[in-house]
Amino acid sequence: MRKPHPKSRPFKTPDKPAGGRQDRPERRGPQAPDASHSGGGVPAPSVGRSLMLYGIHAVTAAWLNPDRPCRHLYATAQALTGFAPVVVQAAAQGLKRPAPIPVERDAIEKLLPLGAVHQGLALDAEPLPEVDLEDVLIATGNEPATFVLLDQVTDPHNVGAILRSAAALGANGVIVQTRHAPEVTGVLAKAASGAVEIVPLLRETNLSRAIEHLRDEGFFVVGLDERGETTIADAVFGERVVLALGAEGEGLRRLVAENCSQLVSLPSQPPIRSLNVSNAAAIGLYEIARRRMR
Repeated sequence: MRKPHPKSRPFKTPDKPAGGRQDRPERRGPQAPDASHSGGGVPAPSVGRSLMLYGIHAVTAAWLNPDRPCRHLYATAQALTGFAPVVVQAAAQGLKRPAPIPVERDAIEKLLPLGAVHQGLALDAEPLPEVDLEDVLIATGNEPATFVLLDQVTDPHNVGAILRSAAALGANGVIVQTRHAPEVTGVLAKAASGAVEIVPLLRETNLSRAIEHLRDEGFFVVGLDERGETTIADAVFGERVVLALGAEGEGLRRLVAENCSQLVSLPSQPPIRSLNVSNAAAIGLYEIARRRMR
């Protein structure tokens, strides 16, 4: 059985070359052009509304992640009282964190997208460093490992929920296509409930080539698809597994499906013949984890 996941990524990401995505201009929020205090006011965030993190679990995980630089934490008085042990824990871990900024609830709501369930907390933080698939493969060595591969799954709620299941069930990473996948926004991070700080989201230009590479590295690629002639429970695979899922309705694209080691299905009863992609991912990941726990 694999050791449980640490609270942050277990390896350091190498510096990206100049001109990469880490060198993009900083995106400032819409509230003010300057993030400094002005006349005793509240400093404006350095990112736009969509990239702000919010909610207890997402903010706590980011605050305690040494790989996540934090700029401003906005909190209501009530939320700050509940968050105080997290502040103490971060200090005990030697993490450099800014002093929380007490604000009213309506001030937080102005910083976030409409309808965001923030629970009195909003965090202005730098994006996590990007991680390459090759980095994770090197870190796993020849040990048992699991990846989830998402073929054009674009809903941030679904991707966030899949990251959450991946963290809970011991996956090493979630692979998505560079273009047809959501950015790590506050919505995605909230759905992931802190998992974006644990499981790396790995972006690949060509998923078919990524599958070929993983198969060369000894992975059995299970394509979860209604066309599968056997169920995932009856499929035979080892301890290095990739679980591939496609977008709802369309499923896996032809080339991605053809590159899988095997297509398998989930047993379902009419009139509901299919599941939401995040639910299907959770079931598939559980089956993979269950076999390792025997």
